[in-house]
Amino acid sequence: MRVLARDGEHETEIQRSRFRCRLTRVTDADAAAEVVAAVRREHWSASHHCTALRIGPAAEIQRSSDDGEPAGTAGVPMLEVLTRRELTDVVAVVTRWFGGTKLGAGGLVRAYGSAVSEALDVIGTHRRARHTELLLAVPHADAGRLENAVRANGIRVTGVEYGGDVAIAVQVPDATAFHTWLAERTGGAVEAIETGTTDVEIADR
Repeated sequence: MRVLARDGEHETEIQRSRFRCRLTRVTDADAAAEVVAAVRREHWSASHHCTALRIGPAAEIQRSSDDGEPAGTAGVPMLEVLTRRELTDVVAVVTRWFGGTKLGAGGLVRAYGSAVSEALDVIGTHRRARHTELLLAVPHADAGRLENAVRANGIRVTGVEYGGDVAIAVQVPDATAFHTWLAERTGGAVEAIETGTTDVEIADR
């Protein structure tokens, strides 16, 4: 799944109608409702505030609203963009100021979908990947070299603590591959203990 790189807004104009898309990271439906309410208060004079949201580890919660636009011409295409981009924990609100020219059903579908798609292109997304957390106990004499090797291999180091040994905490996408690499690098002298899992966000390129 993917999440927003940050909250943000982007505005486009189509045949004198303004479409401003606000994208916000949220963790539940109540938070999403608060975002929608805030947009309504801020842009009270707008014609419509159409919405789409996907929330949950696998986007189990999905909703959309046309807010007075013809049925299926606003919320649904917005939700389709979020789905196609594999986004979750997000609410999209597209505020429209009517410019006097009717766009027709097809034009509205394209306009609302494009508003979300263009906003996502500007704001950016991160890929959410499950990583295994491990703890390495390394003798002081070897800790510096091993930590440098870990970092040089693009492995995430989340903490280093000095005690009787040096404890190096890492997060890896493939625990089996890391165990193999560590054994080869240290001749089996250092053991990695798995302590849990976590979701890590990686910027899309």
